[in-house]
Amino acid sequence: MIRLSGKLRSALIIGMQGIRSRKLRTLLSMVSLFLGVLAVVAVQAGSQVAEQAALGNIELIEGVDGTQQMYLPQNDKAPAVVLDALQGRQHAVAVGGAHAVIGEPNVTPINKGGGPIDELFSGGYYCSGYGPCGPDQDVAQGPPGKAIELGLNSMTGDVRQFQPYRLQSGQWLDFDGPPSLAPRIVLNTKAAEAFQRYQIPARMHITGAANDPTPQVIGVVDDGGYSPAAYVRYDELANWLPVDGNAQLRILMSPTETALQQTLKARLAAVGVPADQLQVRTINSKEHVAEQLALMRWVFLGMAGLVLLIGVAGILNVGLATVGERVEEFALRRALGTPRLLLAGIVLAETLLTGLFTSALAIGVGVLGLRAAGVVFGSSSRLSFLHDLAFPWQAGVAGVAAGLIAGLLGGFVPALRAARIPIATVMRA
Repeated sequence: MIRLSGKLRSALIIGMQGIRSRKLRTLLSMVSLFLGVLAVVAVQAGSQVAEQAALGNIELIEGVDGTQQMYLPQNDKAPAVVLDALQGRQHAVAVGGAHAVIGEPNVTPINKGGGPIDELFSGGYYCSGYGPCGPDQDVAQGPPGKAIELGLNSMTGDVRQFQPYRLQSGQWLDFDGPPSLAPRIVLNTKAAEAFQRYQIPARMHITGAANDPTPQVIGVVDDGGYSPAAYVRYDELANWLPVDGNAQLRILMSPTETALQQTLKARLAAVGVPADQLQVRTINSKEHVAEQLALMRWVFLGMAGLVLLIGVAGILNVGLATVGERVEEFALRRALGTPRLLLAGIVLAETLLTGLFTSALAIGVGVLGLRAAGVVFGSSSRLSFLHDLAFPWQAGVAGVAAGLIAGLLGGFVPALRAARIPIATVMRA
């Protein structure tokens, strides 16, 4: 157990008594300091929330930090090699891209080209995200109809360990059971909004497929995308598509799968894939946002520091006035043998305790404000992370530090003045 020294304990006790006897002045000091400390807490908490929001959206699209990513070039034998190597692997997933239109057959989709529903049609080009954009020649050019064009992402396993898609409703794909002949798909929020707005028939045409399956929509996820997309098991999609040697795959692996990386490189090189095209990239999402967030944080911390200085000036003002009123008291204490250092400590204890109480109040307001933001804005898909977001401990530490620093700066000059009061002043009383 930590024991306080006699002088420090005395300073704290006398300082607390001084605060209790001058409640109004303490309240005025806290009011002047509150906004400054709250600004520091808000900036620190806001920067942490902004970082989590930015990283969350980037992770949805690119992947979690540390994920190993490999793009495979087109090769007739590469897909079979990859699927065989990933069999039974829990920490590695292959993702393929396909193209589908859900709705009436032989019509021009509402979002021709697969873009966002609310954007005007800008041409017959299709971009899968796994290769270069090209003319969309496989989709029938017909009259406008009730159909939605979307990207179809096929997966060999649960990709959410690498890209943490947020489930909005329904359920995610189950990779444990046997594949279904009617492909089960999970829509992203943009596709779900489109199907909710328009009455779309449950018929899906997959580019390259001879027949059109009837999909089973089992859930909706937020994937951070801006265009309609859907997710399906790789083996269920393979029931409807012919074997395509030109299919491009993206492999996502955990950092521990070093043996798998070596195996894939060796086996792919053996079937004719050039070794220089088998590059593994480590995803580092923080690099994209760290520099901008750091600059923004320092700018706003500077502004919060200016507000905090106003609170320091308020404490300094009240402290000087208090010492002026207590000259005889301090002189009498000096005459009774109280050291100068203890007199200074009494004044500093009052200002430091005032700063500490103000910090606790500002942190409490910050916690309640963050919870209120989660209740009000947490229902939005873009801000759903606010719903379960905990108050950042860094903001609490910053608030306590700001309160103590303000108390120290505001009480330093009054403490010096109290320590320099001569003993002869007691004769004036």
